[in-house]
Amino acid sequence: MDILAIDLASIGVKTAQFILSFSILVVLHELGHFIPARLFGTRVEKFYLFFNPGFTLWKKKIGDTEYGIGWIPFGGYVKIAGMIDESMDKEQMDKAPEQWELRSKPAYQRLIVMLGGVIVNVLLAIVIFIGIGWYWGTDYLPAKNVTYGVHVSDLAKNMGIQEGDVIISLDNKELENFDALEARLVLNNPKTLEIKRGDSILSLTVPATLSGALAKIKKQTPFVVPRVPVIVDSIGSGAVTMNSNFQKEDKLLKINNSAVEYQYEFIEVKKKLADSIVVITALRGADTVQIKALINGSGQLGIFVKQPINLFKVVHKGYTFMEAIPEGVNRCFSTLDNYITGIKQIFTGRVNPNDSLGSLISIGNTFPSTWDWERFWTLTAVFSIILAFMNVLPIPALDGGHALFILVEMITGKKPSDKFMEYAQIVGMVLMFGLMFYALGLDFWRLFK
Repeated sequence: MDILAIDLASIGVKTAQFILSFSILVVLHELGHFIPARLFGTRVEKFYLFFNPGFTLWKKKIGDTEYGIGWIPFGGYVKIAGMIDESMDKEQMDKAPEQWELRSKPAYQRLIVMLGGVIVNVLLAIVIFIGIGWYWGTDYLPAKNVTYGVHVSDLAKNMGIQEGDVIISLDNKELENFDALEARLVLNNPKTLEIKRGDSILSLTVPATLSGALAKIKKQTPFVVPRVPVIVDSIGSGAVTMNSNFQKEDKLLKINNSAVEYQYEFIEVKKKLADSIVVITALRGADTVQIKALINGSGQLGIFVKQPINLFKVVHKGYTFMEAIPEGVNRCFSTLDNYITGIKQIFTGRVNPNDSLGSLISIGNTFPSTWDWERFWTLTAVFSIILAFMNVLPIPALDGGHALFILVEMITGKKPSDKFMEYAQIVGMVLMFGLMFYALGLDFWRLFK
């Protein structure tokens, strides 16, 4: 029951963060359409958070606009008078254009209305990244400071990395942030990875297939993680010992006869010895002590061990407000560049789309199981950039598709017919919802697998 309660609590926190983040993004995106539409004298008939086929959770009409909340959390929409959109209101389009309809406005005004949501999403990401830099700054762990080396996955072993190797650089460029290793391997396509093994510096070849393999295992096994010694940070109330107590700074070496010098060994051995009394060998100062203790049914000793941030030299970089502005802009567009590079990896066959595509389940799962405002705002900014990119694609039913038709009109002087726009909208919606359901199916397949 305790495990179930923890899981449900974790899911609840993730869900709450996802709903809040997604609501912020959708509302502001739709405001990007709503505000210029109203400024240009266009009537906005509906403003909805989430889709509402069949019924609506809440609605209220203010002036000419009905505001509401739908029940399908796939997005949201504004229904702008005189526009073929997801509402497929063909009756209105059969009538002569009214001066308060979008179709009666100049092309440049319609283009601004169409691109307003994308522009707001980009600006939102920049503002959030500026705020993050100004308030929290940046903390990162240089790869060279992972002094105990790395614990490797099977994929890393196959590439030639061994337990305890220290990662130094990629293509002879120093890896400043250890946590960025996997992203650099996938997005930058490096040819070599330099490591320190003992007193030797070695250069390993990065196989061309690595980025695809990393995409496949990323949700299951990290490529490499820092090796962290098992040093007691504090003792919880659940610790049960028989002959001697744990003490802060005890360095655990063995459980029974199994080595637990590093935390990944500690976790594995505890699981195997769950619900049993064990003898733990620990280094206390210059002395070696033995502690008889209970590992409970959940595989826990009731102690808290030191984390990498407490053991390794983490670099903190703070920013004044003025310094945070260019940093925020740079972080926004570097995130966009990384996302576009990831899309290219799919289309060039380096990454299997079945391993990287995901629906709202995947997105929600990226939020932490405990509320972390820095992580929340970082993910919100990242998703704002993704939302902007996806909406600007020249696909009918998306903002980019509508903008493309308006640009064609501005260049050729010929406006596409309402019938053409109607068919294009249907095709775009079929493509969009087909991709959504395909991604949702992949997520369910991964869950059951």
